[in-house]
Amino acid sequence: MDDRVLKLFSNLSSAADAAASHDDFHIFSHHDADGISAAIILAKTLARAGRGFKLTLLSTLNNDTVRSITECGAKCIIVADMGASYIETLDGIDADVIVLDHHRGDTAAKKIFYTNPHSFGIDGQDGGCGASVAMLFSVAVNSDNWDLVQVAFAGIVGDKQHLKGLTGINEYLFAEGKRRGYIKCADGSLIPPGPLMSSLYRSTEPYMRGVSGNVDGVAALLRDASIDAARSSSDLNDAERRKLSSLIAAKLLMQDVPKEVIEEVCGHKYILKDWNIDAVTFASLLNSCGKSGMGGAGVGLGLGDRKCMADAVAKDAEMQEMIVSVLGEIDKKGLTVMKNIKFFDNDAGGFTGTICEVLMRFAADNDKPTIGCSTFENVTKASARCTHAILRKGVDLSVAMRKAGEHAGGGGGGHNIAAGAWFPHGNEKKFLEALDSIVGQQISAK
Repeated sequence: MDDRVLKLFSNLSSAADAAASHDDFHIFSHHDADGISAAIILAKTLARAGRGFKLTLLSTLNNDTVRSITECGAKCIIVADMGASYIETLDGIDADVIVLDHHRGDTAAKKIFYTNPHSFGIDGQDGGCGASVAMLFSVAVNSDNWDLVQVAFAGIVGDKQHLKGLTGINEYLFAEGKRRGYIKCADGSLIPPGPLMSSLYRSTEPYMRGVSGNVDGVAALLRDASIDAARSSSDLNDAERRKLSSLIAAKLLMQDVPKEVIEEVCGHKYILKDWNIDAVTFASLLNSCGKSGMGGAGVGLGLGDRKCMADAVAKDAEMQEMIVSVLGEIDKKGLTVMKNIKFFDNDAGGFTGTICEVLMRFAADNDKPTIGCSTFENVTKASARCTHAILRKGVDLSVAMRKAGEHAGGGGGGHNIAAGAWFPHGNEKKFLEALDSIVGQQISAK
């Protein structure tokens, strides 16, 4: 075990000892794939230990939602995949509080049990996510919980921490998961899994102009590959697979997708033994449930409920179709370009972060960060994504989004490559102008 991971695990052992003295818990976690994966791991850990718990998924942690944590009344509270920006507030709760986060935060905990990869020299952007930390906590509680590493990998790939290769906690979890027979590695592919007509139509990984969200475009692509439209990816022979992959790669290169992004899509996929699916598919199911208000179904499928699994599969198909439809509209309309950023309005609401990620990687000019805004009940939420090439220019979206959000009357944070912000509706121009200026200052400083 890496010395940094060992020290982090030792820190989690203290949290596990504190948890052992309680019978009832309240778990709070984020509603994306990583947060739900962490919630599933924690729920299973407590259930196996015979402990009672309540579980709440939150879309964001801000001054309003943090109140649900401070006022929940539980004697032991576990906060996963969030909390780093509210350590001082959580420190004031009269209870044992365990925070398992991987986002940046500058405040040191005084009383609560706080574990964050960043505190141990591990990058929380790609070396450990909420589910990764929750997994190590689970093992600290009981070493028999190693089977839950399969759920952790849904969080790891859900946060795209596998794209540049596994590092930090994630590398350790994979080594142990593979050694114990729970995870195996397989070659990736540009061809999305499943019946080709539907999988290519819904494809966002990769997103192909004129194919994703376009029935006629899918049919034309399959005709060019001399593949019957009724076929599935699983029954293609090697020659058919090579031809279809080559046509997809050509389309991606024609829409100026960087070669490194194409290589990322073709990278390893992680097959989960007990689930008989790959981690990307698992993550998509959880993300679709969480982002569409069906977080309970996401947790339920992770706990083994068959109806929840069926509901999640149906919701995932519905959400993927909605996403490619919105993507097509935004891509056709084009993004608004400022000096240092580009942005779009997601009038449909929901999944703005996912849409922003896809546009940044597959459709938008990759020289400037991509920003997406959507409004809910007089609050505008913004998501931002950039590339490693943009990071090398000196851009840090975590800092930029936090400062611009605060300037617009709200807040923000996240990672250097992916971050979010929120502010009162009506302050969009103020936010975007501030963000454009801050990103410009970061580049100039570099």
